[in-house]
Amino acid sequence: MQGTCRLLQALCVYPSSSRSLAAGDGVAVSFFPNRFLPGVLSAALLLAPVLHGQASYTSMPLDQGFGPLDPTQPDIPVAQIVTEFTAKEAIFRHALDNYTWTRSVRVQTLDDDNKPDGQYYQVVDIAFDANEHRTERVLDAPESSLTRVMMSPADFQDIEERLPFVLTTEDAPQYDITYVGKQKIDEIDTWVFDVKPKVIEKKKRYFQGRIWVDQKDHQIVVTNGKNVPDDTRPGHEDLSTPFVTYRQLVDGKYWFPVYTHGDGVLHFTGGHGYLSEDVHLRTTVKYTNYHEFHTSIRVLYQGQDITGNPQKGPAGQPSQPSQPAQTPADPGKPQ
Repeated sequence: MQGTCRLLQALCVYPSSSRSLAAGDGVAVSFFPNRFLPGVLSAALLLAPVLHGQASYTSMPLDQGFGPLDPTQPDIPVAQIVTEFTAKEAIFRHALDNYTWTRSVRVQTLDDDNKPDGQYYQVVDIAFDANEHRTERVLDAPESSLTRVMMSPADFQDIEERLPFVLTTEDAPQYDITYVGKQKIDEIDTWVFDVKPKVIEKKKRYFQGRIWVDQKDHQIVVTNGKNVPDDTRPGHEDLSTPFVTYRQLVDGKYWFPVYTHGDGVLHFTGGHGYLSEDVHLRTTVKYTNYHEFHTSIRVLYQGQDITGNPQKGPAGQPSQPSQPAQTPADPGKPQ
């Protein structure tokens, strides 16, 4: 998030399952279907000491439902757990490429009374076109009223790629993954890991924080941390808030992200004629309407469906030119 400043004066004071998760604005989360625990997702912010050139933000308190952390070692080797859940995460990422969903994004700046005084809002359908290419169709996008900050390219990339954090076998060598312990989230038994990048390469962004991995399905169910690094050069700051992302079991197979909440105070440093100020920022992302993509195209031969093997007839013989395969006029669309 970039501050917007003027010379001499800073304007920038800166699907249901028994193993499911659902969350919304201002509510705690639960791993039971259609049940929400009462409570507030983020507590009042207490500013940490601000270092010059550093972003100031508050770590987000975890919600109700998190049991005590058990630091004892697991029954199976930690390395084996990491190998298995990163492999499952690779399957998850591939599966997500074959799903459609709706994503709503709300970014707000808050005044001293904790009330919104500026907002960016957008709703998009992420689907496939007639040629089965991934598309994004904007459903709602009123004009942004943000005045104290502006969305940067890194913000949009974070929304699309890093808030729904995925840690695959391919990604794992870039991170130090440290076992922390075991923790129960409602009825879900999880392993807890701290994750941080080994090396930060120029022009690349990474996740740094904590993840909770379901002991049964070996997939990440909660992510809590921050995207790094921030650009803290005075006058060029591009800062981001800490966030927590919750997932839900979809189609009984994949833990897909359903809700992200980010909250923090960003500190924009002063210099060269403008003042340093703070901006309280809140981000909410919701992912809904997950549907697996299925093509509706069928190949018929003499009244039988031979989709997937159009070169042969029902008896395993080559199709005759005089009996061409038939396809419907309307190509496949997401269900």
